[in-house]
Amino acid sequence: MPTIQSLLASSASTLQETSDSADLDVEVLLCHVLEKSRSYLRTWPEKQIDKAQLNQFKQLLKQRQQGQPIAYIVGKREFWSRDFHVDSNVLIPRPDTETLIELCLQLIQHKPDAKLIDLGTGSGIIAITLAAECPQLKVTAVDSSMAALQVAQKNAQLNQTQNIRFLRSNWLDQVDNESFDFIVSNPPYIAPNDPHLTQGDLCFEPSSALIAQQQGLQDIMHISEQSQHCLNNKGYLIFEHGYNQKQSVHDILQQLHYQNIHCLHDLSKQPRVSYAQRLSPN
Repeated sequence: MPTIQSLLASSASTLQETSDSADLDVEVLLCHVLEKSRSYLRTWPEKQIDKAQLNQFKQLLKQRQQGQPIAYIVGKREFWSRDFHVDSNVLIPRPDTETLIELCLQLIQHKPDAKLIDLGTGSGIIAITLAAECPQLKVTAVDSSMAALQVAQKNAQLNQTQNIRFLRSNWLDQVDNESFDFIVSNPPYIAPNDPHLTQGDLCFEPSSALIAQQQGLQDIMHISEQSQHCLNNKGYLIFEHGYNQKQSVHDILQQLHYQNIHCLHDLSKQPRVSYAQRLSPN
């Protein structure tokens, strides 16, 4: 039977053409099989893998060789130091979204008991993270997909967040007679002809959560229009968007008379999160 060290070395080489993070991928897969942390692999490199574990690892490795995302294979992904269940019904959490979380936390501290709605919640990483970090916050998580909502509800239980409710709705369509201090969203913003859709993890993620018409701006436009009627005075509309959409999003918000429009850059120094306020006339 192979040792941890030898199995990692031989397996990583088989992933070089499939993944640009082959070493990390095989470590994550083996940790999943062994139900151990990555530090365990380094502490016990000479420990042998038994036959059942080896067979399970080979099956998972084959899935990764076929391009399946690691997060879908192991069924989870860490975000903001919390574990979230993910499957093919939801997008895989990405570090870029932490920029949106950081902004929300800065703004919420001035109104800790605010009402916030997360549109297109998917796995729930935005809504649940903010609910967990801000216990007084009243959070509503919305998605048009029942399968996605079930994943998000599972994650709310996993992360023990009580101050959150879930609602099936196409954006704000089924949100009746309510207004919010914060409307946040990581909507579909990739154009249908974008070549990235045929590369990497995006091939396996739900297209309904990725693709928007009108050069990727249709849903951002729709949400911006609806939010005019659902934001409290001085409330914030906050979007994650594509790296090349900063000016287009700014123009949409400006045309709809939002004010104090700003854009923040992500970890890769790309324009990623735009936000603006609704200010009622005196």
